[in-house]
Amino acid sequence: MEGGVGHGTDATAFKKCLALSYKNPYVLRLAFSAGIGGLLFGYDTGVISGALLYIRDDFKDVDRNTVLQESIVSMAVAGAIIGAAIGGWLNDKFGRKTAILIADFLFFVGAVIMASAVNSALLIVGRVFVGLGVGMASMTAPLYISEASPAKIRGALVSTNGFLITGGQFLSYLINLAFTKAPGTWRWMLGVAGLPALLQFILMLLLPESPRWLYRKGRQEEAKAILRKIYSPDQVEVEIQALKESVDKENEENKASEGINLFKLCQTKTIRRGLIAGVGLQIFQQFVGINTVMYYSPTIIQLAGIASNRTALLLSLVTAGLNAFGSIISIYFIDRTGRKKLLVISLFGVMISLGFLSAVFYEAASTSPAVSMAETSHFAATFTCPAYHNAGSANSWDCTRCLKASPDCGFCASPQNKLLPGACLISNDTIKDACHDQDRLWYTRGCPSRYGWLALLGLALYIIFFSPGMGTVPWIVNSEIYPLRFRGICGGIAATANWISNLIVAQSFLSLTHAIGTSWTFLVFGVLSVVALFFVLICVPETKGLPIEEIEKILERRSLHLMFWKKRANENNSGEVDGKKEVGGDV
Repeated sequence: MEGGVGHGTDATAFKKCLALSYKNPYVLRLAFSAGIGGLLFGYDTGVISGALLYIRDDFKDVDRNTVLQESIVSMAVAGAIIGAAIGGWLNDKFGRKTAILIADFLFFVGAVIMASAVNSALLIVGRVFVGLGVGMASMTAPLYISEASPAKIRGALVSTNGFLITGGQFLSYLINLAFTKAPGTWRWMLGVAGLPALLQFILMLLLPESPRWLYRKGRQEEAKAILRKIYSPDQVEVEIQALKESVDKENEENKASEGINLFKLCQTKTIRRGLIAGVGLQIFQQFVGINTVMYYSPTIIQLAGIASNRTALLLSLVTAGLNAFGSIISIYFIDRTGRKKLLVISLFGVMISLGFLSAVFYEAASTSPAVSMAETSHFAATFTCPAYHNAGSANSWDCTRCLKASPDCGFCASPQNKLLPGACLISNDTIKDACHDQDRLWYTRGCPSRYGWLALLGLALYIIFFSPGMGTVPWIVNSEIYPLRFRGICGGIAATANWISNLIVAQSFLSLTHAIGTSWTFLVFGVLSVVALFFVLICVPETKGLPIEEIEKILERRSLHLMFWKKRANENNSGEVDGKKEVGGDV
């Protein structure tokens, strides 16, 4: 553990997590009870992609209004922005436990409203309630787990929250498939989220408040009682003393300050550096394109040439499953490898995967099947897409140009081979059925391609590299990098930045693919991942294994440590290196 215990701890961090959890199940109970918020977070952000298909069937005003469809999806993200911002204040004012209970109440109310909605307006109201809960849970659950975890296994336990987020997204895809034949379809899909919210509410009522929050509020005896349940007898007094020193220092700062505002936060070097690292990680987590994959993976698969909606939805289970698996990998490696190294490895893989996807989609667009006048005229003249019929250069059209020419155009592939010239027709259910009746495939999102399986491979590689590093580490770093007094407000700022970035990416992806093409869109995300890599190398300190109170000392000095892969010589349990105090790899 850098600046903490010796090398042996690094090699066995995950085993120690399991051993300590076995010996002291109370710690594991705290982590998983709080982590249910992550499950709800993942489920409610993932379930809408499948539910929307059936909402359109029931509410005709939604079916023909793309803005309304986007609003149903994005209102949860907009609510999450507000929830994360309010959550920071709630955490500091009323405590971590209270914030989680409020988030559960919002989850439950939102699920009930959505399941019983009689129109699209009520559905949007329910999505806002759910979004508020998601925003609060996204920054409170990892904070609670972090403050109630021993330093040696803090990263692994906080990673359980990330695993439950990705597990919730995977579960949402399974629930979507399970209820496709059930009466009420989307009402069940959206309403099921109320059950885990109710379960967590009951569990949290039986659990204590964060010991660090209690100590800061002057409830020292309550805090000490909880810490004695978490730490072994030989460790608890050291932890209590470190916590006392941190709170005493904070009280001294309070006497010299008049209150908390963003300007004063940024004037303090420790907090400023923490915010730069924490907020930057949350922004780059979104700007390297994760939610283009998680929100639009069925669409991306269709853009790669898979025509069937059901096939695209089934294949998207692969990415959701790999995302959950990557979170398990993170639990194993986070306290063994370290936060910074995991981020760098993750971003290298993301860069390669996005470059690969860009090349695949470029090649797919370059070899798009041609549009044949003979194939088009095989159908009734009234079936021909007007944009193709009126084009002066119709002989040079291919499938890609047909689909981009107008939302009213679709491509009906050749019956002999989908890669041969096909027909450019009006896109509606009648003509789609006519195309299928002739044993042809119908395309409206993407074009037939021999490279579809390569796109799926690229998505899989992206998730495998993203999930263990950029998927979980930003939340872990933000749960441990800020001074105790400002942990709630700074965590709220970082979570708000994450959700604003999420909204920007989610709302711009389809527009970008239409404007500059799928290949160039993935290339843009690839360039942003290069910028993210340099940001991590320069601005993000290593916090592996450090007691939370010690992380402040790292940020007081330069935390740049470019040769992060090298173990520090002669480390000992007090964090000394060659007789000098280790401060996080200063250079």
